Amino acid sequence: MGIPPFVLASASPARRRLLQTVGIEPIVYPSDFDESQIQIDEPSQLVQTLAQHKAETVAPKFPSALIMGCDSVLALNGEIHGKPIDAAAAIARWQIMQGKIGDLYTGHVLIDTAQNRTLVKSHVTKVYFAQMSDRAIQAYVATGEPLKCAGAFALEGFGSLFVEKIAGCHSNVIGLSLPLLRHMLAELGYDVTDFWQ
Repeated sequence: MGIPPFVLASASPARRRLLQTVGIEPIVYPSDFDESQIQIDEPSQLVQTLAQHKAETVAPKFPSALIMGCDSVLALNGEIHGKPIDAAAAIARWQIMQGKIGDLYTGHVLIDTAQNRTLVKSHVTKVYFAQMSDRAIQAYVATGEPLKCAGAFALEGFGSLFVEKIAGCHSNVIGLSLPLLRHMLAELGYDVTDFWQ
């Protein structure tokens, strides 16, 4: 079995960097799937469904490739949070999140178009947020970073200052669980080292 091209159906620079960090240079082909049409209240099911739609939107364009779709949300106090719509929403979110523990869910879908196989998984990591002053919250939101991220924070950026600790896979919080990816590739019959550039 030849090694197919690895396609990332996401515009996320963080996901691309994670793959590059472990030697995978993906073809980046963002999905134009409209996420607003999916309304699911259970976070694990929501991220898996969104990730699958993203991957399935891109898959027809690559007849012999591996297509990876991902989606992340933060669940806190029974509420699901994606990207905040504006700075005011991000400030309000951080006023609720600070000092609390959230669950960061990421859905992972791998479609092997050559084998006509699809794997759908999700992973969850606990995130312990720091206590923050209003000044720190406003300064963080002013960087613009929280507006680009599920949960209004980026573990690989300024947001790492305001996360006391995590329990579970750290790369999952950034947007793609690398250990889970390794397992999914193995399930499809590949070794992750096959994709090293």
